[in-house]
Amino acid sequence: MSRRLIAVSALVMLLVAMSVPLSAQATRTLQGQVVKGGDVPIPGSVVYLKNTKTLGIRTFISDNSGNYRFTSLSPNVDYEVYAEFQGNKSDTKTLSAFDSRSTATINLKINTK
Repeated sequence: MSRRLIAVSALVMLLVAMSVPLSAQATRTLQGQVVKGGDVPIPGSVVYLKNTKTLGIRTFISDNSGNYRFTSLSPNVDYEVYAEFQGNKSDTKTLSAFDSRSTATINLKINTK
């Protein structure tokens, strides 16, 4: 009888483990601020996020404080991020798959003329 109980318990645990939705997998967030000289925020700048695995690109327009935020990013992919404003571009920064933080902050500086 105890073998049967152990078998049923193992089956229940297996079914519970399999029922965890894929959306429960770990994701990460990238956030930051777009600024110009003197760390002045640049609202309305376009921030580009490139998935280096699929080459897909997502965009975000920075808010009134120059902030941007990308959510639901895969922890197993490298991402490249940069910003543009009125024809000027920031340096491209990389969020590495080796970076284990669930929320990473990368500020982007645009050199305006």
